[in-house]
Amino acid sequence: MASGKQSPRQKMINLMYLVFIAMMALNMSKEVLTAFGLMNEKLIESNASTTARNNAAMAGLAAKAEEQPAKYATLEEKANRIDELSQNLDEYIAEIKNKLTSEIEDTDDYESMDRPDQLDEMFFQSGRVSPSGQELVNAIDTYREGVLEVLGEDPRFSQIRQEVQNEFSTEEVTDSENVTQPWLMYHFQGYPLIASLTKMTQLQADVKTTENDILSTMLAGQLQSEVSMTNYTTLLETPKSAYYQGEEFNGAIVLGRKDPTTRPNEVHLTLDGRELSDSDYSIEDGRVVLNIPAGSAGQHTLEGRLVFEQEGESVDVPVSSEFSVIPKPNSAVISADKMNVLYRGVQNPLTISMPGVPDNQISANAPGLSRVSGSSYVINVTTLQQREVKINVTGTIDGESYPSSATFRVKDIPRPVGTIRGEDGSVQMQRNSLEIATVGANLPDFDFDLDLNVTGFSFKVPGQPTIRINGNRLDDRAKSALRRAGRGESVQIFDINASLAGNSGYKLKQVAPVFIELTN
Repeated sequence: MASGKQSPRQKMINLMYLVFIAMMALNMSKEVLTAFGLMNEKLIESNASTTARNNAAMAGLAAKAEEQPAKYATLEEKANRIDELSQNLDEYIAEIKNKLTSEIEDTDDYESMDRPDQLDEMFFQSGRVSPSGQELVNAIDTYREGVLEVLGEDPRFSQIRQEVQNEFSTEEVTDSENVTQPWLMYHFQGYPLIASLTKMTQLQADVKTTENDILSTMLAGQLQSEVSMTNYTTLLETPKSAYYQGEEFNGAIVLGRKDPTTRPNEVHLTLDGRELSDSDYSIEDGRVVLNIPAGSAGQHTLEGRLVFEQEGESVDVPVSSEFSVIPKPNSAVISADKMNVLYRGVQNPLTISMPGVPDNQISANAPGLSRVSGSSYVINVTTLQQREVKINVTGTIDGESYPSSATFRVKDIPRPVGTIRGEDGSVQMQRNSLEIATVGANLPDFDFDLDLNVTGFSFKVPGQPTIRINGNRLDDRAKSALRRAGRGESVQIFDINASLAGNSGYKLKQVAPVFIELTN
């Protein structure tokens, strides 16, 4: 445009064209500045949410450490150190941001934050990093090295250690033109103020996310340690307390978790109404081991409660068990195949026999009782309102009758728990796995193998309305809500409608919810 001779009109046209290009560039710059401002707002909102999750995790860990110091005190000490390092760097960056914006009248006017002068004057002098700038670099170095020291060489934190080293590195940077610059100059010198503020907010987000990842890994590691198979022992479970010579032994070996750190804070037990003293029991590997005389022949009742401190509150675990001391056989022997409790809603199997008396010479009666064959009986107490049922037995030998009876407790089926992919309680799962997983319900540690049908449930994603679903899988609405959940957030499945397969008329207790932490 500048070559050769040009008329005044052509020169004017060329000048207008240059002005037009400059105006377009100016407009593009304003849009970019606004985009940085909006991004900064989103990061601030996200940081507030992450801070709330971190505070909740720290509060929960503190409560656990107070209740079970042997398990959680060391974890709490490390978590407090991480939290202190995170807060120090977060507050220091916040202070710098406040200084940079203290003289700006409208902090929402991002287009006015287009100059680097104020930040460059704070961080740089004579082409070098100023003392104030070096303070920021030192603060980041202190945070990085402090976190790495707390994490140590624990293999669970190998990935987090690498991320901390990369994300909080302040080493010199070589740009695309092969020019090496100090870290601070490369990231902040000459940039518009709003861009630098956004970078600082992102640095705060990295700090909070790192703390969240560390806390999650700590708690997950403790949970994995607790459920390790090395913490289990074998127990012998039998459907009755005594066997006669020649009888088939149908006991079962089951796993029971032992944990010396799980000790009740208080023990209140009675045997046949007599309160047990401290010398009548000892606590070993989390078990209350009784050392008392068996007593006279007959049924003995052990009742009471174990008190545990949980989240600042006392939680009672009821104890209600019975055991038999058997004399020489001279009366009917009645043993419930499912221990000494009868459950409503199911067919309870019973074995009723009398030593020395043929099965066809034994009669037994009780509400809902019927014989299957030989000494095998079933009793259905679903419609029985009483809490106990008495079974009367009469054996006949040589025309002479020998009456006997036994009383059984009647209980409802315990509260079911919700499951996702067969797991209950708090579950970690990938988002795509949750979308296709089946919601179910079961009765953990229940003596009967019952199938439960799920016909509906409620689904809740934090910050979104609860969705009611018919069936046992997420529908399209739930999947859409799930996709809006963030990594590490917990979604909830609750208000699960479940019924007994083959006995839908029996009303189960409310099903416990299941919580899913999203891992991606």
